[in-house]
Amino acid sequence: MRGKHFSVPCERKVTALKTSDFYYDLPKELIAQTPLSDRASSRLLILGREDGSISHSQFYHIEDYLTPGDCLVLNDTKVIPARLIGEKVGTGARIEFLLLNRKSEREWEVILKPGKKCKPGVKVSFGGGKLVAEIKETVNDGNRIVCFEYEGLFENVLDELGEMPLPPYITEKLEDKERYQTVYSKNSGSAAAPTAGLHFTKELLAKIEAKGVQIAYVTLHVGLGTFRPVKTDDVENHKMHSEFYVIDSDTAQKINSARQNGGKIVAVGTTSTRVLETVAKPDGTVTASSGWTDIFIYPPYKFKCVDSLITNFHLPESTLLMLVSAFSSKENIMRAYEEAVREKYRFFSFGDAMLIQ
Repeated sequence: MRGKHFSVPCERKVTALKTSDFYYDLPKELIAQTPLSDRASSRLLILGREDGSISHSQFYHIEDYLTPGDCLVLNDTKVIPARLIGEKVGTGARIEFLLLNRKSEREWEVILKPGKKCKPGVKVSFGGGKLVAEIKETVNDGNRIVCFEYEGLFENVLDELGEMPLPPYITEKLEDKERYQTVYSKNSGSAAAPTAGLHFTKELLAKIEAKGVQIAYVTLHVGLGTFRPVKTDDVENHKMHSEFYVIDSDTAQKINSARQNGGKIVAVGTTSTRVLETVAKPDGTVTASSGWTDIFIYPPYKFKCVDSLITNFHLPESTLLMLVSAFSSKENIMRAYEEAVREKYRFFSFGDAMLIQ
């Protein structure tokens, strides 16, 4: 199934949302540079989805906001060390690769920096020749399709030579690369972490499950398109990049059972949300499927499946901020963000969390 690009009804054209409507001021010192030593000790802002009420807690109390019979849905994608630094064969020029999508056994779509002179036929060497890439073609947005040459398993070579592709707003070195993975990460393929899930520990998940909450997993391999800035003035003119997702029959059964029995579907992160809203039928039920989704969720989108959302604090004017604004309202979200700034919450990937219920 391919996700649909949701357009805004024609009558909204006159008052179309502007990207600038989702701007807020954020002091630089509130951008979290390093993860906390204890994942679950992050702060938690609780926002009333309808009434905009705000309260404060700690993430290790998240189970108090879940009810037996609810279904907690997490994205079990695993971040690969997708950043490679190599040398252009023949000149020795430094070239940086960022792996985006695997096209076949040896072919990947990548972002190159600098890319001007990397035309088809050019080769780039990594690790003294342990890995060699040949540029095959240029595709959308200047990305390249490359073919890798290596011995053994690609995953082993990448583990040895690659680095975690931390977002550009994180400037400090990550001492433990596992802190940019969720404790339940399983299926390799993401260029960025589903960061709302970074707050969970295995112990916390066990307590939630013991309470009678179903835990279900989807997979969405997070690409950089999710985080690319919106460059159009009108929100509706922005086009999302496609990302690969999987939802299996066990997860579909848990979600449908919870909904049938009056439980809430609690999505962990915008990535899980996008999978669920891609596959959901009008009545909120889901079926097992896999494919590519480019679903773009922004006000006044009407959610079909997700009842509550656990999320981090997102960049100004981002598609992620637009999604959470659609889940509550732009006014409620902006008021909550102002409160989070006043209370000096930590923002972005390694920052604090918000529960919208």
